[in-house]
Amino acid sequence: MLVLIAGVAIYVVSCAPGAVWQDSGLIQYRVWHNDIEGFLGLAISHPLYYIVAIGAKHIPPGEFGHRVNLVSAVAGAMAVANLYLLMRLWLGRDFPALLAAVTLAVSHTFWWHASIAETYTLWAALFTGELVVLLQYTRTKRVGYLYLLGLLNGLAIAVHMLASLSLVCYAAFIAVLLVRRTIRVKDAAVIVGFWVLGALPYESLIVRNMAASGDVTGTLASAAFGDRWRADVLNTSLSWRIVKENVLFLVLNFPTPNVLLFFVGLYALHKVGAERAFRNVALALLVLFLVFAFRYTISDRYAFFIPFYILVAAVIGWGVYELQSRLHRRAGPYLIGALSLLPIGAYAVAPRLAERMNVPIGTRGDVPYRDDYEYFLRPWRTGYTGAERFAREALAGVEQNAIIHADTTTVAPLLYVQEVEGFRPDVQVVTGIVSSRNAPKVTEHTIGLLLERYPVYVVSRKPGYCPKFVLDKYELAEAGVLWRVVMP
Repeated sequence: MLVLIAGVAIYVVSCAPGAVWQDSGLIQYRVWHNDIEGFLGLAISHPLYYIVAIGAKHIPPGEFGHRVNLVSAVAGAMAVANLYLLMRLWLGRDFPALLAAVTLAVSHTFWWHASIAETYTLWAALFTGELVVLLQYTRTKRVGYLYLLGLLNGLAIAVHMLASLSLVCYAAFIAVLLVRRTIRVKDAAVIVGFWVLGALPYESLIVRNMAASGDVTGTLASAAFGDRWRADVLNTSLSWRIVKENVLFLVLNFPTPNVLLFFVGLYALHKVGAERAFRNVALALLVLFLVFAFRYTISDRYAFFIPFYILVAAVIGWGVYELQSRLHRRAGPYLIGALSLLPIGAYAVAPRLAERMNVPIGTRGDVPYRDDYEYFLRPWRTGYTGAERFAREALAGVEQNAIIHADTTTVAPLLYVQEVEGFRPDVQVVTGIVSSRNAPKVTEHTIGLLLERYPVYVVSRKPGYCPKFVLDKYELAEAGVLWRVVMP
């Protein structure tokens, strides 16, 4: 309980106070509209997360955006507490369990996603819960824990399709139990029944889409890959650029000598006698999640390493346990504890150090009121209001009935300020994904007519963020934080 309270306190303080950028802002937009299905395919729907977030939206105190962000903060604290509980049960000692929990809590990507509206920490809370009940089954052989495992994994599927990877491992484990007659077919059927119950929010979306479209194959493809990520999910090739970036992700998340305890932990796990079945499943999950994330090719694949980081933290806990059993000096635990907090200092100095060294971090670099080095290298969002500041300034700086063609990074803050705060409802915010109500379509065929009737602006003049037909045929005049489209 103390670990949970400490986690909640830390993540609540580090949580963004309102509107946020990119996918997180689109999450806030969907929650505002009570949209459980989404607009990018079923695999990106994450219905259970939105059910929880919509519930949080109706809690009266505080700003709407802050309440939605707090769902990630509280779920992140639950995941950290679950990891502590897992390691405490597995090892029987407090200090290694606490070190594992702290290692996960301050890892960059996990902390970053606990500070903004995202689905991953709620999934992580369920995943760590799955590991706890699986460990308890291997220790007690009570089949009720397997029923709970099925329910938790079904709930996790309803939050994020990452749970399908752990489902593969659990299914193999249960198949082995059936072959060995450790459990009955009836027990397996009950496990499946609980899984179906947990996954019901996602299953209902799939069935509803099948019924509406009549396209069974297309709906299943959408449920597995979303609208346009099949190639990324099934990718089997690697480039040196991806390998280098992935290695940097790992370094960023564990900038402490304690990471060497991971290898000590692997050695310790090799000697485990009791709960060997659980160890085997945990190691299989570690390898599976690493391989999946490492060869994934989407731009935000760093988030898909979170399951791997959870298991790395657990193995580091084993390394601490092994080291404690061999070193009896009192200074050892204090040194390990101090080194576990080293990442906080690393994140504090990383933005300015990377900027001074001109280290490329692969971001666009032209978003107003967002220092990309600070935004992406420092995981906490305490007091950050850059997204809302940009949106208010952009909306305030345009004429009556103006059109702003935004991109996926900036559209959500604009719509947030316009719809949630009721500011400048006359302005039409347009993207290819979401737009203001009744906004016109801005295409190469319509923009000429629109320019004759309305002032038209874009947020960026960079290729990929500004429409190609605008860059090719029109000029852009700087207008505050926006660019006005003008005839050449």
